[in-house]
Amino acid sequence: MTQFVGIPFSFLFAKMAKRLGTKRSIMLGLGWYTLIAIAGYFISQAWHFWVLAFAVGMVQGGTQALSRSLFGVMAPRARSAEFFGFYDVSSKFAGIAGPALFGLVGQLMGSSRLSIVSLIIFFIGGVLILSRVREAEGIRVADEENRLAAAT
Repeated sequence: MTQFVGIPFSFLFAKMAKRLGTKRSIMLGLGWYTLIAIAGYFISQAWHFWVLAFAVGMVQGGTQALSRSLFGVMAPRARSAEFFGFYDVSSKFAGIAGPALFGLVGQLMGSSRLSIVSLIIFFIGGVLILSRVREAEGIRVADEENRLAAAT
């Protein structure tokens, strides 16, 4: 369900990015994920899970597409394989770190509810890192490298 919900919301995220900016839209998505994790702590019935799955679908596709897009415009064309290789490795690391933290907290605390809340660390970390990204500067540097590469 999450993937199907994500399709139309990806288009809505694109519109939001045009209005608010890509970086701000990604940060709003991370904020939404944080609220979902908090709500996950309080799940007590099966239908709550479906509501949260829908909520995840609302941001999943859009934030992923926008993050790739933002990353792509800041990557010089001649070095795109290098940049996206790093992006891919980072993604693989996240695919290990998230479940590892979830499992560790669950084992130590004896509750998957606290495991869900622990994932907020990654969302807040993402916001903190993204807040330090100078989007216009990154695009300018990439464009400059692209011009230099085209001139040679």
